[in-house]
Amino acid sequence: MKIRRVRGSEEQAVHDVIAETLRLSNSRDYPPEYIDALIGELSPAVLKQRAEEGHMYVICDGERIIGTGTVAPFWGSMTESILLTVFILPAYQGRGLGRKLIETLEQDEYAKRAVRIEIPASLTVVNFYRHLGYDYKNGLTEPDDGLLYRLEKFRNE
Repeated sequence: MKIRRVRGSEEQAVHDVIAETLRLSNSRDYPPEYIDALIGELSPAVLKQRAEEGHMYVICDGERIIGTGTVAPFWGSMTESILLTVFILPAYQGRGLGRKLIETLEQDEYAKRAVRIEIPASLTVVNFYRHLGYDYKNGLTEPDDGLLYRLEKFRNE
């Protein structure tokens, strides 16, 4: 498995990973209409824009993209960053790839310059991120209107 920055023509492949992961992994926690809406919101065009505004990474098994994640400035901040669109195909989950992807994102220049990193987390993965040191933003343990938990981690540098 190799983790690298996304290439310009891979938005559709990244979208397909996200859609499959949402349909298979997140369907136990969210209704189909929510998942369909989220898949629509994370279109290839939106993913291309995210890759331009931040640094999008992919995990490849040979030539096949099997995971993705993005780190970007949080609302343009120089001292805060956000992790977005972190997904691993269900067939590859449980192998430590999510941890490796988060570690890669946290070593990116956007994360290294940040005092605080935020991540919107679904119910499906909130405990995974908490295990990696992220905690509830402002102590709020309930999901927001988008049914996501807001988690954050502060760097001790």
